[in-house]
Amino acid sequence: MKIETVDFFYLAMPEIRDVGDGSQDVLLVRLRAGEWTGWGECEAAPLVSIAAWNCPMSHSACKPVSHSVLGQRLESVEDIGRIHRAVRENSLDLLQADHTLSGIDIAMWDLLARREGRPVHSLLGFREVFPKIAYASQLFGADAQETFRKAEKVRGLGYRAAKFGWGSFGRGTPEADAAHVRAAREGLGAKADLLIDAGTVWENDVARAELRLGAMEECRVRWLEEPFVSGALGAYRELAARCDQVKLAGGEGCHNSYQAINMIDYAGLGFIQIDAGRIGGITSAKVVADHAEAKGLIYVNHTFTTSLALSASIQPYAGLSRHDLCEFPVEPTPLARSLTTVALGPDANGEIRAPDAPGLGVTPDLDVVRRHLVKVDIEVGGKLLYRTPEI
Repeated sequence: MKIETVDFFYLAMPEIRDVGDGSQDVLLVRLRAGEWTGWGECEAAPLVSIAAWNCPMSHSACKPVSHSVLGQRLESVEDIGRIHRAVRENSLDLLQADHTLSGIDIAMWDLLARREGRPVHSLLGFREVFPKIAYASQLFGADAQETFRKAEKVRGLGYRAAKFGWGSFGRGTPEADAAHVRAAREGLGAKADLLIDAGTVWENDVARAELRLGAMEECRVRWLEEPFVSGALGAYRELAARCDQVKLAGGEGCHNSYQAINMIDYAGLGFIQIDAGRIGGITSAKVVADHAEAKGLIYVNHTFTTSLALSASIQPYAGLSRHDLCEFPVEPTPLARSLTTVALGPDANGEIRAPDAPGLGVTPDLDVVRRHLVKVDIEVGGKLLYRTPEI
């Protein structure tokens, strides 16, 4: 069985707003080998990722991703690993390659698991799947009052944990940020876990981040996520040494397993957060989850888009019992909310499990795909390199 086609579908909401909401567009991947089809999703700028698939070769280490994927044998997990290595070697200098590979990798796992009639987590070697506590992930409100209302709403929905991030947080005064944190804690109540996401707003400025720790400790914040960019390992380590109660979280910005392993080993994190749609797919995410388990950190998925992405992101740690949190976006766009025929969500206990159905356990709703499809042509030197395929 060989990989015959890899198709990309760029989907988008009618209007893309300038807010930190990655669910406004989607890059869906369809991979076919023999009589089987697998689906994946890339979490990145769709047009750039499509271009990485079929751009002209620049030199020997800057080939399009398609060079290493099309026509390759796909019969086993070992074949997925071999294709990974080929992409990394042949597209070393094509920096978008990992994002493009992510959706392809997810689709390969989905296809192989469907062919064997098993869920992906079983193909990964897990004999048992453990529930994850869904934390309601959302943006901060425009002001502290709106943050309070948002927190109160998810508390009423039964969530046992919630995260607030981005917006104006970290860009104004420490007092304004403290008001948001206190409002979130008041709205959630005393028992729920409160998580804060700074969205790399301080880049590598430890002093600015430290000014916010007092309010977070007062409000029993469990983690401060991405105070700095992913590569600022020294800043992470320095701030971690100054935190008495609040743990640091990060990793969603890692584009390969090596970056994430460096964060685990050198950044002083308590939580490593990995997006399977960015890091190179399920294959790379599983490497990081295993390393986190060995080093005593807690692995958490990063997911802010669709149920397809959510299922893919849970698979690498589905069978790790100690890693018990799962990001669940509670304010997705209609596109993200409706893309799949099965929608994953928390149960009555506020927990999410990886699906037991074959493959990822979710498939795109093709009618929704057609409604949100943005057709794309890529032409270079008068030659058509890409055209949106038929659904």
